[in-house]
Amino acid sequence: PNTKLLFICSPNNPTGNTFDSERIIELIRDFPGIVVVDEAYAEFSSKPSWIKEIKNHKNLIVLRTFSKAWGLAGLRVGLAFANEEIIELFNKVKPPYNVSQISQEKIQEALANRHKVEKMVSEIIEQREWLAEELKKLEIVEHVFPSEANFVLIKVRKARQIYDLLIEQGIVVRHRSDVNEDCLRITIGTKEENVILLEALRGVRL
Repeated sequence: PNTKLLFICSPNNPTGNTFDSERIIELIRDFPGIVVVDEAYAEFSSKPSWIKEIKNHKNLIVLRTFSKAWGLAGLRVGLAFANEEIIELFNKVKPPYNVSQISQEKIQEALANRHKVEKMVSEIIEQREWLAEELKKLEIVEHVFPSEANFVLIKVRKARQIYDLLIEQGIVVRHRSDVNEDCLRITIGTKEENVILLEALRGVRL
């Protein structure tokens, strides 16, 4: 009864899956407080953005970022979409001039070249689907989680040992056993990088 704010990350990290749309609608409708949907990885998902639902739900906030698909994490620039009443509250508490002139110029430059980002995202999605299928063929991989982000999460045998073996070969993945036992999170690379990763995994002997 004291909960006032609910965060939903869709697609989420580290699994990369999206939440069921009907379930999110139920939460927005039934939760008495503010529901925030974080769409940091939305560009990599086939699901429609929740921004269009703001007009129907006054308690909905949707977050986006230039850190992931746009490759501008160093700028630390994000966006919040909500109804006018919530935005007015944001404006009362946010620091003045909270986005620097340099950041604004870089964002405008990126938006002017949106086609480049869309092409890169398309290539990442294509590689994600290909890599996921190839990973399923490996004996050491027990499960490949479905992903709508720019990474895939896999469950393997002896994740720490595999992680260390990859590090020795100059291949960096994320060891996520702290939240998902024996799981590794793999950021999607180029075709050449993904092939190198697969070859390294095929050579693992446990």
